[in-house]
Amino acid sequence: MSSAPKLSLLIEPEQLHVALGDPALLIIDLSDPAHYADRHIVGAIPLDYAELVRIEPPALGLTPDEAHLSALGSRLGLSPQRHVVAYDDEGNGRAGRLLWTLAALGHERMSLLNGGLHAWEAAHGPLELGVRQPTASHYQARFSHAEAIADKHYILSRLDWPELVLLDTRSPAEYVGSDLRAARGGHIPGAVNLNWTGTMDPQRQMRFQPDPVLRKLFERRGVTPDKEIVVYCQSHRRSAHTYCVLRYLGYPRVRGYPGSWSEWGNNPALPVEV
Repeated sequence: MSSAPKLSLLIEPEQLHVALGDPALLIIDLSDPAHYADRHIVGAIPLDYAELVRIEPPALGLTPDEAHLSALGSRLGLSPQRHVVAYDDEGNGRAGRLLWTLAALGHERMSLLNGGLHAWEAAHGPLELGVRQPTASHYQARFSHAEAIADKHYILSRLDWPELVLLDTRSPAEYVGSDLRAARGGHIPGAVNLNWTGTMDPQRQMRFQPDPVLRKLFERRGVTPDKEIVVYCQSHRRSAHTYCVLRYLGYPRVRGYPGSWSEWGNNPALPVEV
């Protein structure tokens, strides 16, 4: 296998187009399976988002164990040498969750396709139909970078820590509790709110907003590079996208909370702020 192409965390369709056909590239489509079969990037293999998360009602979006991720990575043909490019057709939240999972596993070679499938289509990138079968590998998943993960215990023990910023990426209505999606409404005490869609440019197929716009959005909320940032939403899909945005901007300490509000808001032992 050739060495992986040199691609940054965020890439444009034109960059991916040039790299198509490189055997070290692993393009993963996290769109709805029916949409994938209808059209996808040439060479992309499908991944049903449900395989990437674990559900223990009422908690959604929990992290699967290493055995599950080992089997999944092996089926996809993942190896440390392959460069993963992830995308979807719904804002790249699903794709972001895959990249966050890979980051927790210590996989360094990965990219998010800016704007996902819609940006690819707008750039007239080549598409194909049907279902492409991956070539299996032997992949061993290990959560070697636990610093990408925050659980309820981690957050609870640091609620008054001035070096920590909790970033709630749900809608403002969810944040204040008027849109109730758990037993309790509101947010984790001290959390600041930035709807995940605020980081996207609707005029450019939901690509990331320009860097200066992104930095201002975060800094206005006290989300600065000198702090540790924990992002969460309802199930760590929307917030996984924001995790990628922050990593792209060079924030050195960012964690994702996989249980998110579906866990916190349904646990009466945990404090809530409205």
